[in-house]
Amino acid sequence: MGRPARVVPLCACVSLLGGLTFGYELAVISGALLPLTLEWGLSCWGREVAVSSLLLGALLASLAGGALIDGCGRKRALLGSNAVLLAGSLGLGLAGSPAWLILGRLAVGFAISVSSMACCIYVSELAGPRQRGVLVALYEAGITVGILLSYALGYALAGAPGGWRHMFGWAVAPAGLQSVSLLFLPADAEDAAVLGDLVPLHGAEPPTPGPPRPRYSFVDLFRAKNNMRGRTALGLGLVLFQQLTGQPNVLSYAATVFRAVGFRGGSSAVLASVGLGVAKVAATLAALGLVERAGRRALLLAGCALMAVSVSGIGLVSLAVPVGLGPSCQAVPSAARQTALPGGTALPPQPGASRDPRRPISSPAGTTTPHPGVSSGVTEPPSPAPERLLLRWAALACMLVFVSAFSLGFGPVTWLLLSEIYPAEIRGRAFAFCNSFNWATNLFVSLSFLHLLGAIGLSWTFLLYGLTAALGLAFIYFFVPETKGQSLAEIERRFQNLRLPLGAGHGQSSPSIHYHLVEFSEAS
Repeated sequence: MGRPARVVPLCACVSLLGGLTFGYELAVISGALLPLTLEWGLSCWGREVAVSSLLLGALLASLAGGALIDGCGRKRALLGSNAVLLAGSLGLGLAGSPAWLILGRLAVGFAISVSSMACCIYVSELAGPRQRGVLVALYEAGITVGILLSYALGYALAGAPGGWRHMFGWAVAPAGLQSVSLLFLPADAEDAAVLGDLVPLHGAEPPTPGPPRPRYSFVDLFRAKNNMRGRTALGLGLVLFQQLTGQPNVLSYAATVFRAVGFRGGSSAVLASVGLGVAKVAATLAALGLVERAGRRALLLAGCALMAVSVSGIGLVSLAVPVGLGPSCQAVPSAARQTALPGGTALPPQPGASRDPRRPISSPAGTTTPHPGVSSGVTEPPSPAPERLLLRWAALACMLVFVSAFSLGFGPVTWLLLSEIYPAEIRGRAFAFCNSFNWATNLFVSLSFLHLLGAIGLSWTFLLYGLTAALGLAFIYFFVPETKGQSLAEIERRFQNLRLPLGAGHGQSSPSIHYHLVEFSEAS
């Protein structure tokens, strides 16, 4: 069989391991944030910066990564990003101050951003129409497994001395395995010899000589030529709505939110976060089986509708349940450091600290409140009354539905569509441009979350996310087409004559999809 027989399983390994690294690094801060806050006395702002520094690194990478991916090639970009991730993970494991922690998170964010773009494009170009959806969706499956692994390790290591260092260090394992897998794959799918080897693998016709392909500059993304402006609007809409629905905060602040809705104790909150990881893995496995059967559009519509209902449900439940509403955005007092870590390990009392953990402390408004559960920065809720316990479990159920719906729709399908809708000559730069908005929105949503909770409360925060999800549902219904079963060349031909693909219809197979042509002037 030769090399072609190995391409599909190796592509699957590259996609799965790349996603695993991405998901692990994205969510590991959820478990590490609790002991970090106790060890270094991080304020609310310090916690937000610790979470968001990775997103800032990813945003910087998305601004420059497109030229890197198109210029150096997908495989070299992947190998280089893994080297940066190794250095960043080692720096995080050895960090002795918040400044070093932030630098390490910046490096890791840069690495996973480049890797995520290069991996999806690389795999989509190597695979054929019938394998592309599953292989690219495996990246999202890896993300969910990585998130679950980070939550599980966070629970297991939270009580160990220096456990957060081990949490950050374990990310080097999947990145190293991915680099080994890449060594056995071709450097570039556009190489004529490589394409010849791959033809028997996915049943495509050999490439035939034709007119020279157009050359694109970055500015062409905003021009009407070949519908590039419409493609860019579609890509930006997808990445913006998937972030503005609040899903980054569910990952990074999961333990904080669970403490707010009534899960008492840091270990209970982190353990509840593990349930989110399990739900995401199950939903992603379902998406793998449906992405080539139900199609991209159907998964997006179903997932976004469930997200709108479930996140609004969290907001409505929290209206009826007394929760620790705003976190205290001030530095953690030294007295708080004797609070037990998740897992039962307590820090020694500080000189001059109060020995009564329930002693009131002053709030910014001058009032006194019970000592907050410092590990999350949210006021410890009182013991739940029996009639309200059911509502708090309902909040957990809504959260599980929310993360499952994201992993069914926005999670795998957004990146699959972005790897399909652009011409190969500008795919890396276009993907990076949309990804930069993805990371910028992620950064804004994560950096403002704790302050948003303090300003409008948990209920209205999640109701706002529900409204955004409803708007995203309308965007998908009117503007997102179906691309299942189509080769990249077929998708390219369909997009060239459209300004924006409107409503692909219901229950249609991809060959029978009808698009509405919109006339526009080329002179602009």
